[in-house]
Amino acid sequence: MPLSVAVLMDPIRAIKIAKDTTFAMLLEASRRGHALLYMEQGDLALRNGEAWARLRPLTVKEDPAGWFTLGEPQWRPLAEVDIVLARKDPPVDAQFIYDTMVLERAQRAGCKVVNDPRSLRDCNEKVFSLDFPQCIVPTLVSRDAAELKAFVAEHGEVVLKPLDGMGGRGIFRVKKGDTNLNSMLETMLNGGRNFTVVQKYIPEITAGDKRILLIDGEPVPYALARIPQGDEFRGNLAAGGRGEGIALSERDRWIAAQVAPELVRRGLRFVGLDVIGDYLTEINVTSPTGVRELDAQFGINIAGLMFDAIEAR
Repeated sequence: MPLSVAVLMDPIRAIKIAKDTTFAMLLEASRRGHALLYMEQGDLALRNGEAWARLRPLTVKEDPAGWFTLGEPQWRPLAEVDIVLARKDPPVDAQFIYDTMVLERAQRAGCKVVNDPRSLRDCNEKVFSLDFPQCIVPTLVSRDAAELKAFVAEHGEVVLKPLDGMGGRGIFRVKKGDTNLNSMLETMLNGGRNFTVVQKYIPEITAGDKRILLIDGEPVPYALARIPQGDEFRGNLAAGGRGEGIALSERDRWIAAQVAPELVRRGLRFVGLDVIGDYLTEINVTSPTGVRELDAQFGINIAGLMFDAIEAR
């Protein structure tokens, strides 16, 4: 049965369709005959407590010269929409949080939102992984420079991350005794106003930072290993990493099984786990990527699996 599928995303005119997971979802929805509707952050509103959006009819095609067409915008209650794909990229700032509040109102009115807006709000991608201590390396989240420095001294080599970053931006690899540590912490902590994450360094990053995709708690059988290049220690594709599809290991499947029940409970239907070596490092819930690369390498249709799951419910 044809459905109405609205997408909340960053500007579609600026995406790279060969690598964009949201675009893969839109193509699949179109292939299934679903009606596509488009919105950005500025298109959400609350009218007397009811979620509304300025929606534009959207058509998509696999054409780098012109991959989308938008119709005329119209304000409509989101309760009239069957499914909303919430695919706005981080940062998870105040405006992102407000978006989830609007989408939660739509959810209460009967619209299906993927992923659950309450969980988008609650599950910080770096903090959420700490719910699974059996899967992670030693990690500290703090605003206190002395505590962070003590952690570095204890573990010898670490990675520092901002709590709200993405794409590898603002990440530092630091060794005990590094004379730049104080300066790094001053910048990251911003006078004690910002949380910073510090994790024990995992040497297996040289083999890749694996992105494992889960649909309703079930892992796709292949991961995208983002492999650092040259003198770069970060594997993120946005930081120049090379993507290579690999089959899941037994340890990968074990980590997925540890996390899956909580994802299902929280309504996190499409999730990306980041795994380095044998350890979970992040749980990506806002706009996980990797679909286009894995589809191309292995001839699968991950967006199709996601829509199968959505339509089954």
